Amino acid sequence: MRSSNPVFSRRGFSRDNGGYAGFDAQQQAGTATNPYATNPYATDPATGMPQAPARAGVMTIDDVVSRTAMTLGTVVLTATLAWVALPVDPANVNKSYGIAIGAALIAFVFAMIQSFKSKAVPAVILAYAAFEGVFLGVISSAVSTYIGAGVVVQAVMGTMCVFAAVLFAYKMRWIRVNRRFTGFVMAAAMGFMLLMLANLLFSVFAGGDGLGFRSGGLGILFGVIGVILGACFLALDFKQVEDGVTYGAPREESWLAAFGLTMTLVWIYLEMLRLFQLLSGDD
Repeated sequence: MRSSNPVFSRRGFSRDNGGYAGFDAQQQAGTATNPYATNPYATDPATGMPQAPARAGVMTIDDVVSRTAMTLGTVVLTATLAWVALPVDPANVNKSYGIAIGAALIAFVFAMIQSFKSKAVPAVILAYAAFEGVFLGVISSAVSTYIGAGVVVQAVMGTMCVFAAVLFAYKMRWIRVNRRFTGFVMAAAMGFMLLMLANLLFSVFAGGDGLGFRSGGLGILFGVIGVILGACFLALDFKQVEDGVTYGAPREESWLAAFGLTMTLVWIYLEMLRLFQLLSGDD
């Protein structure tokens, strides 16, 4: 199953044609002499001992956790600095929004650079996280200024709750990530993004909120849909991490796992921020 995450989709995080694109040849070569080589963590049912020695240089859960902590830590650090150093001035709010848009565009460029790289580049991933943090910091500061800091706290707590809930449901196997699930999520996400793009274009050329997908009752509905889609992408990310660990992905792939998880969490946070803003009665 090929990943729906653009960070993973060009990588070895897939089992098309029986294995991973990036290291399938090595896995299949080992299978000829070692029947347990397809899973370096396989154990003997009788003894509970490893049936094959763990290969060096493969991705582990600890690698993914540490890299994700670094990327998310960078996002939080730069967001905090942006909040403190770039306070929103109600008399010149366009300047703040200009900084936020500029940071978001730079972050997008770094994300695209990494997506088209053949290998993970930690410096590019951390640069993406840094500018994404600036964008989130300015936006969060604006929401706090005009609505209240409580909305930002609610969005952060909501994002953490979604992450914990999806992780628990995935570990309990209540969520089955298969080809049908992936196809449904991708189709829904594509439709969602096209509607949001149409809404943005109408708002730019016609003024107001365009088609009304991001305000009022309809905005709340699409906010909930956005959070649900983010939760589905989290499940896809967890599946890719699980497969990468189980089938011995190279250790550097943990940076891509962290990258994908960070992008998904940013998506959920932004949808949560917009949703709680609407629920507070401010369009």
